[in-house]
Amino acid sequence: MDDVVRLLLRLVVVPLGYFAGVLAGTLVILFGSWRITQGDGLDAEAQAIAVYGYAFAAPVLLVILLSIMWLPSGIGILLAEILALRSWLYHAGNGAVSAWLAWNMFGYMDNSRVPPNGPLAVLAAGLAGGLAYWAIAGWNAGFWKPLLRSGKRQAGLPQLPASSPPQIH
Repeated sequence: MDDVVRLLLRLVVVPLGYFAGVLAGTLVILFGSWRITQGDGLDAEAQAIAVYGYAFAAPVLLVILLSIMWLPSGIGILLAEILALRSWLYHAGNGAVSAWLAWNMFGYMDNSRVPPNGPLAVLAAGLAGGLAYWAIAGWNAGFWKPLLRSGKRQAGLPQLPASSPPQIH
Protein backbone atom coordinates (compact mmCIF):
# COMPACT_ATOMS: atom_id res chain seq x y z
CA MET A 1 0.00 0.00 0.00
CA ASP A 2 2.88 2.36 0.75
CA ASP A 3 4.23 1.90 -2.77
CA VAL A 4 0.90 2.87 -4.34
CA VAL A 5 0.69 6.01 -2.21
CA ARG A 6 4.29 6.89 -3.06
CA LEU A 7 3.60 6.39 -6.79
CA LEU A 8 0.54 8.64 -6.60
CA LEU A 9 2.56 11.24 -4.70
CA ARG A 10 5.29 11.13 -7.37
CA LEU A 11 2.62 11.66 -10.05
CA VAL A 12 1.73 14.93 -8.32
CA VAL A 13 5.19 16.10 -7.22
CA VAL A 14 7.04 15.55 -10.51
CA PRO A 15 4.78 17.87 -12.59
CA LEU A 16 4.94 20.48 -9.81
CA GLY A 17 8.73 20.24 -9.87
CA TYR A 18 8.73 20.54 -13.66
CA PHE A 19 6.57 23.66 -13.47
CA ALA A 20 8.83 25.17 -10.78
CA GLY A 21 11.90 24.42 -12.88
CA VAL A 22 10.46 26.06 -15.99
CA LEU A 23 9.31 29.03 -13.93
CA ALA A 24 12.81 29.44 -12.48
CA GLY A 25 14.34 29.22 -15.97
CA THR A 26 11.86 31.79 -17.26
CA LEU A 27 12.74 34.21 -14.49
CA VAL A 28 16.46 33.77 -15.11
CA ILE A 29 16.00 34.50 -18.82
CA LEU A 30 13.82 37.55 -18.13
CA PHE A 31 16.02 39.06 -15.42
CA GLY A 32 19.15 38.15 -17.34
CA SER A 33 17.96 40.12 -20.33
CA TRP A 34 16.53 42.96 -18.25
CA ARG A 35 18.70 45.94 -19.11
CA ILE A 36 16.58 48.70 -17.65
CA THR A 37 18.70 49.22 -14.54
CA GLN A 38 22.01 49.38 -16.39
CA GLY A 39 21.62 53.05 -17.21
CA ASP A 40 20.92 52.75 -20.92
CA GLY A 41 19.84 56.36 -20.97
CA LEU A 42 16.15 55.44 -21.01
CA ASP A 43 13.77 58.08 -19.79
CA ALA A 44 10.93 57.26 -17.38
CA GLU A 45 8.41 56.66 -20.15
CA ALA A 46 10.66 54.22 -21.97
CA GLN A 47 11.36 52.37 -18.71
CA ALA A 48 7.62 52.06 -18.04
CA ILE A 49 7.07 50.68 -21.53
CA ALA A 50 9.91 48.20 -21.00
CA VAL A 51 8.45 47.03 -17.67
CA TYR A 52 5.04 46.49 -19.27
CA GLY A 53 6.73 44.64 -22.10
CA TYR A 54 8.38 42.28 -19.64
CA ALA A 55 5.10 41.85 -17.76
CA PHE A 56 3.44 40.70 -20.96
CA ALA A 57 6.44 38.73 -22.22
CA ALA A 58 6.86 36.68 -19.05
CA PRO A 59 3.64 34.63 -19.35
CA VAL A 60 4.21 34.09 -23.07
CA LEU A 61 7.76 32.90 -22.46
CA LEU A 62 6.56 30.64 -19.63
CA VAL A 63 3.98 28.96 -21.86
CA ILE A 64 6.49 28.54 -24.68
CA LEU A 65 9.07 27.00 -22.37
CA LEU A 66 6.48 24.73 -20.75
CA SER A 67 5.57 23.39 -24.18
CA ILE A 68 9.15 23.07 -25.46
CA MET A 69 11.04 21.77 -22.43
CA TRP A 70 8.90 18.76 -21.55
CA LEU A 71 10.58 16.34 -23.98
CA PRO A 72 14.29 17.02 -23.30
CA SER A 73 13.83 17.35 -19.55
CA GLY A 74 11.30 14.51 -19.41
CA ILE A 75 13.92 12.02 -20.58
CA GLY A 76 16.26 13.01 -17.75
CA ILE A 77 13.41 13.08 -15.22
CA LEU A 78 12.26 9.61 -16.26
CA LEU A 79 15.81 8.31 -15.95
CA ALA A 80 16.09 9.86 -12.49
CA GLU A 81 12.81 8.26 -11.40
CA ILE A 82 13.75 4.83 -12.74
CA LEU A 83 17.25 4.82 -11.23
CA ALA A 84 16.32 6.90 -8.13
CA LEU A 85 18.97 9.51 -8.95
CA ARG A 86 18.75 12.16 -6.23
CA SER A 87 21.89 14.21 -6.74
CA TRP A 88 21.47 17.94 -7.18
CA LEU A 89 24.37 17.80 -9.62
CA TYR A 90 22.46 15.36 -11.81
CA HIS A 91 19.32 17.49 -11.84
CA ALA A 92 21.22 20.74 -12.45
CA GLY A 93 23.07 19.04 -15.30
CA ASN A 94 19.81 17.67 -16.67
CA GLY A 95 18.39 21.19 -16.66
CA ALA A 96 21.43 22.62 -18.44
CA VAL A 97 21.56 19.87 -21.07
CA SER A 98 17.79 20.05 -21.62
CA ALA A 99 17.89 23.83 -22.04
CA TRP A 100 20.81 23.59 -24.46
CA LEU A 101 19.06 20.89 -26.53
CA ALA A 102 15.80 22.84 -26.67
CA TRP A 103 17.71 26.02 -27.53
CA ASN A 104 19.39 24.24 -30.45
CA MET A 105 16.17 22.59 -31.63
CA PHE A 106 13.88 25.62 -31.29
CA GLY A 107 16.24 28.55 -30.78
CA TYR A 108 15.71 30.53 -33.99
CA MET A 109 12.80 32.90 -34.45
CA ASP A 110 13.19 33.49 -38.19
CA ASN A 111 15.46 32.64 -41.11
CA SER A 112 18.25 34.93 -39.92
CA ARG A 113 19.67 32.05 -37.79
CA VAL A 114 20.28 34.47 -34.90
CA PRO A 115 19.10 33.03 -31.57
CA PRO A 116 17.15 35.39 -29.28
CA ASN A 117 19.36 34.55 -26.27
CA GLY A 118 23.03 33.74 -25.85
CA PRO A 119 24.25 30.32 -24.75
CA LEU A 120 25.25 31.50 -21.26
CA ALA A 121 21.74 32.77 -20.52
CA VAL A 122 20.26 29.49 -21.72
CA LEU A 123 22.66 27.40 -19.63
CA ALA A 124 22.05 29.60 -16.57
CA ALA A 125 18.31 29.17 -17.03
CA GLY A 126 18.75 25.41 -17.36
CA LEU A 127 20.88 25.23 -14.22
CA ALA A 128 18.34 27.27 -12.26
CA GLY A 129 15.50 25.13 -13.59
CA GLY A 130 17.29 21.91 -12.69
CA LEU A 131 17.99 23.12 -9.17
CA ALA A 132 14.38 24.22 -8.73
CA TYR A 133 13.20 20.81 -9.92
CA TRP A 134 15.58 19.10 -7.50
CA ALA A 135 14.30 21.24 -4.61
CA ILE A 136 10.69 20.22 -5.30
CA ALA A 137 10.83 16.68 -6.68
CA GLY A 138 14.36 15.50 -7.38
CA TRP A 139 15.74 15.17 -3.85
CA ASN A 140 13.62 12.03 -3.27
CA ALA A 141 13.33 10.68 -6.82
CA GLY A 142 12.38 7.08 -7.45
CA PHE A 143 8.91 5.97 -6.41
CA TRP A 144 10.09 2.45 -5.62
CA LYS A 145 12.98 3.50 -3.37
CA PRO A 146 11.75 5.65 -0.48
CA LEU A 147 14.20 7.48 1.74
CA LEU A 148 13.08 5.83 4.97
CA ARG A 149 11.03 2.72 5.46
CA SER A 150 9.07 2.64 8.68
CA GLY A 151 9.49 -0.52 10.73
CA LYS A 152 12.06 -2.06 8.38
CA ARG A 153 15.82 -2.10 8.68
CA GLN A 154 17.67 -0.38 5.85
CA ALA A 155 19.66 -2.75 3.66
CA GLY A 156 23.39 -2.57 4.15
CA LEU A 157 23.34 -1.16 7.68
CA PRO A 158 24.93 -3.53 10.19
CA GLN A 159 23.16 -4.26 13.43
CA LEU A 160 25.44 -3.25 16.24
CA PRO A 161 25.16 -5.13 19.52
CA ALA A 162 24.07 -3.03 22.45
CA SER A 163 26.86 -2.34 24.88
CA SER A 164 26.71 -1.14 28.40
CA PRO A 165 27.55 2.49 28.99
CA PRO A 166 31.10 3.29 30.11
CA GLN A 167 31.55 3.39 33.84
CA ILE A 168 33.60 5.93 35.70
CA HIS A 169 35.78 4.50 38.50
